[in-house]
Amino acid sequence: MKAIVFPGQGAQHKGMGADVFDSFPDMVAEADELLGYSIRDFCMNSTEQELSNTKYSQPVMYTINTMFYHELMDKTGQFPDYLAGHSLGEYNALLAAEVFDFQTGLKIVKKRGELMASEDSYGMAAVLGLSSEETETIIKDNNLTDLFIANYNTHIQQVISGPITSLKDAEEIFYDNYALKYVILKVSGAFHSPYMNGASSQFKQFLSEIEFKVPKIPVIANVTTKPHKLDGIVPNLSSHINSPVKWFESIVYLKQKGVKKFMEPGNSTVLNDMIKHIDA
Repeated sequence: MKAIVFPGQGAQHKGMGADVFDSFPDMVAEADELLGYSIRDFCMNSTEQELSNTKYSQPVMYTINTMFYHELMDKTGQFPDYLAGHSLGEYNALLAAEVFDFQTGLKIVKKRGELMASEDSYGMAAVLGLSSEETETIIKDNNLTDLFIANYNTHIQQVISGPITSLKDAEEIFYDNYALKYVILKVSGAFHSPYMNGASSQFKQFLSEIEFKVPKIPVIANVTTKPHKLDGIVPNLSSHINSPVKWFESIVYLKQKGVKKFMEPGNSTVLNDMIKHIDA
């Protein structure tokens, strides 16, 4: 059995999509019209700071993920047994399962990006080399009460969210407690944490006006680590904003279901690298 997994924000880089834009001119034109700017120009000419701005990077990543998925399907012609996506990537998984069409999904992630980009004095940091229990203990024992685990990526990699100043101050503390690596991420908000509670509430109201369809292929939800059900799509996606991404548990679930092959469309290897660590 196989699964296709889609990367989320953080996988963006200058020049992304250059090798697929010409293959999908209609999709590019549709995205440009809805977003009000050229995604090709954004990818080719933006500064690092602009690429990290979630208001833009989320809809652009969603569009490029979609093009890479279509390219993969054109080459293989074989549908996966399961779909999953890391954070923003979950919307590409839902699109691939025909829960909504490309334009509807783009409207959704555009709104999501706008809501999540409202707090630019907040951010995220990756912690490598510690278990989630060790990370939680460090946060508790050092009274880092304004930091929260946002992503459970592997058994020794988590991402924490909070104020930028607190994230920077915590770096030395984590290294003193045997973290192998501590990296401030290129994102513009404290995603998947209580700092996103307001955005989550607004997003739920926005989603309630959209008609979703039953997934044609099982899509694993980051929040529950189980397949999406139609009546759970709105609550799952709205709580997705202010709840941790349980990627480690999602992959374990897929492996228990018999998935042996994971395919990541496009040039990114972020998720497959995580899966290799989970295997190890």
